[in-house]
Amino acid sequence: MSDHSLDLDSFGDLIERPDARVRREAEERRERTGLPPRALGRLDEIAAWLAAAQGRVPVTALEQPRAVIFAGDHGVAALGVSGRPAGTTGTLVRGLLDGTAPAAILAARAGVPVRVVDLGVDCDPQELPEEVTRYRVRRGSGRLDTEDSLTLQEAERAFRAGMAIADEEADAGTDLVVLGDVSVGGTTAAGVLIAAMCGTDASVVTGRGGVRIDDLAWMRKCAAIRDGLRRARPVLGDQLRLLAAAGGADLTAMTGFLLQCAVRRTPVLLDGVVSAACALVGQRIAFRAPDWWLAGQASGEPAQAKALDRMTMDPVLDHGVTVGQGAGALLALPLVQSAAVLAARLPEALAPEPQRPEPGAGLPADPSVIAEAT
Repeated sequence: MSDHSLDLDSFGDLIERPDARVRREAEERRERTGLPPRALGRLDEIAAWLAAAQGRVPVTALEQPRAVIFAGDHGVAALGVSGRPAGTTGTLVRGLLDGTAPAAILAARAGVPVRVVDLGVDCDPQELPEEVTRYRVRRGSGRLDTEDSLTLQEAERAFRAGMAIADEEADAGTDLVVLGDVSVGGTTAAGVLIAAMCGTDASVVTGRGGVRIDDLAWMRKCAAIRDGLRRARPVLGDQLRLLAAAGGADLTAMTGFLLQCAVRRTPVLLDGVVSAACALVGQRIAFRAPDWWLAGQASGEPAQAKALDRMTMDPVLDHGVTVGQGAGALLALPLVQSAAVLAARLPEALAPEPQRPEPGAGLPADPSVIAEAT
């Protein structure tokens, strides 16, 4: 029995699957376009998913996608498990805000606005704009190998913040979210969550991270995930406690965000291992929720592959982009937009009405004609 006031069980009741009847209608409309089956490959499947999420046929072209990027520092980075110095997420956030980060450049190219949300960046809040720090829960997080990342109260605040951000996006008319993350130490936290939920050993989920780490750093990361797992496994039955133990404020908020997007029927394009970890926790909370999410890309991180396999998700792209920030999902966005616009605008072929033969058609009316023919 949980002792926090957040009722996670309610998500199971609130979240419905995208409309299966509409999906069938979309597939039937696609058949009437006259294009050969499978001629558009994966785009047909994506278009049908979007139609079901929107609840309409033909699907509406995506007009207001937005990149939402959750930011936070992780105390475990002090162990040297990341290719970046601990506590430097603030620098990455500023790169997103001033347009020089990879995701910011890709988003500008696609005409997609970027929203950055600081949940636990380890810098003075005065260094970042107020709209970025509005939902900050704390500065940095605890070291997941020896202590909880968050208190239970902080975890609840972060989870509710994610829900509120999802509501804001739905209310603003965002029709697809490109979900990203920016952190130092976040892939270690993601590794703990995924290993705990998949029942696997630390070495199976330990990857090289966004900035590739050497073998010594990999061993430190693997040890940190192993120690984090010892603390995470006993609280597997309570997902908020699990997120408090290992997730940090950013991953906890992303989980709340993903679930509330499903409640609000807002489709989400996932990026890398961090969003996959949050999605996996979300699936534990509400098993129908992943039907609202699409894996944008395979980053090559072993933990991501494990999580996507558990959720039976097939990534749209496989380019091995590990830079984070939602960059991989932003690369997949044009394919999703193309699927939508094709499904929206392809005309239905006008098939000729089948001619019904008249009674007796093809037989001579006069029996004498038969006699003459013989």
